[in-house]
Amino acid sequence: MILDSFVLAWKNLRKRQLRSWLTMLGIIISVAIIFILISLSIGLQNAVEEQFEILGGDKFFIQARGQIGPPQAGASVQLTKEDVKIIERVSGVKEVTYMTLGNGEIEFNKEKRYFMVAGIPPDGMDLYTSSGSLEIEDGKTISKGDTRKLVIGNHYKTRNVFSKYVKVGDKFLINGYEFEVQGILTLIGNPEDDKNIIMLSDDFEEVFSSGDRADMIIVQINDGEDINEVADSVERKLQRFRNVNDKTQDFTILTPEELLATFQTVLSVITLFLFGVAAISLLVGAINITNTMYTSVLERTKEIGIMKAIGAQNKDILSIFLIESGLLGLVGGVVGVIFGFGISKLVEFIAVQQLGTKLLQAASPPYLVIGCLGFAFLIGAVSGLWPAWNASNVNVVDAIRYE
Repeated sequence: MILDSFVLAWKNLRKRQLRSWLTMLGIIISVAIIFILISLSIGLQNAVEEQFEILGGDKFFIQARGQIGPPQAGASVQLTKEDVKIIERVSGVKEVTYMTLGNGEIEFNKEKRYFMVAGIPPDGMDLYTSSGSLEIEDGKTISKGDTRKLVIGNHYKTRNVFSKYVKVGDKFLINGYEFEVQGILTLIGNPEDDKNIIMLSDDFEEVFSSGDRADMIIVQINDGEDINEVADSVERKLQRFRNVNDKTQDFTILTPEELLATFQTVLSVITLFLFGVAAISLLVGAINITNTMYTSVLERTKEIGIMKAIGAQNKDILSIFLIESGLLGLVGGVVGVIFGFGISKLVEFIAVQQLGTKLLQAASPPYLVIGCLGFAFLIGAVSGLWPAWNASNVNVVDAIRYE
């Protein structure tokens, strides 16, 4: 009987194709939006987790509390090279380096741009590059003894950062000082990172007058050490050295787990908000299904009466209309998933080709597809519950006489 109900419901939908498609439009749009949001969210989370796996679980980062903006502006709280020396003496620490940042005027081919420049000590270059998964594509890295040399991001070579593509051996003017490009990094996938400009710390101090400032400290622990225990030891040492306590602490220690947890929390909030926006389209689609099914009941009142007269029970009528409304939701869900998959892949393509980032990836695990289809069918069935209930309770005599 269930199979017969499905067949009958499908035939009724096909008889009213235009109305059915218009009814499903809201479901199609809402399911497509939900699929796109969740697909890109899963893809983004997977991409970030991959980056953290590359980073490894043996490094953590320290920065002045509340300072991630332009460090060269002269914030009241700063980390220094003295802090780096204190950290080096902590048990369990294998290697420490630091990064100093400055917003520089970059001139190339008589064109000026403003980008962030990083200064790294020569003996800490390997730790810095491994913490950011940086690899040289052209030329070579900078090391001790190099003067006025640069390593730059891939976008200078492959994107229109300047009207002319940059190659190894080209010269930059940074705040009026001439530098030679010695190495170009492979594509990272993050537009900001792919515009990196890296120089040795001695050159940086000369160009930016940064003194002993250290904007971010990178710490690598020994093999076999617990990263949280070492981070706690570093925190206590720095508190004593900087004469602060838990309440007045002016620096922040970020382990990979904390960074990942923070990102996931932000991503969840954004996804939830966008999901709420998509739910409005879903509500409109549900109302459309309810309206269409109610109209269908009125149009088929006489047909319902005939079915009851030849032996159809209330539950049979109820199941026919419930299945019909569920099919409206399901077909709308199928089309929505197809559109959602196509659009999410298009977003991924645009992100890679135009924005140069690999973070926006479209993921379509089976549970997402099945969940969207099941959800669409459920919404359709629930939306048709009231019209189906009315249809099942139609009086036989009145229904047969209905015109």
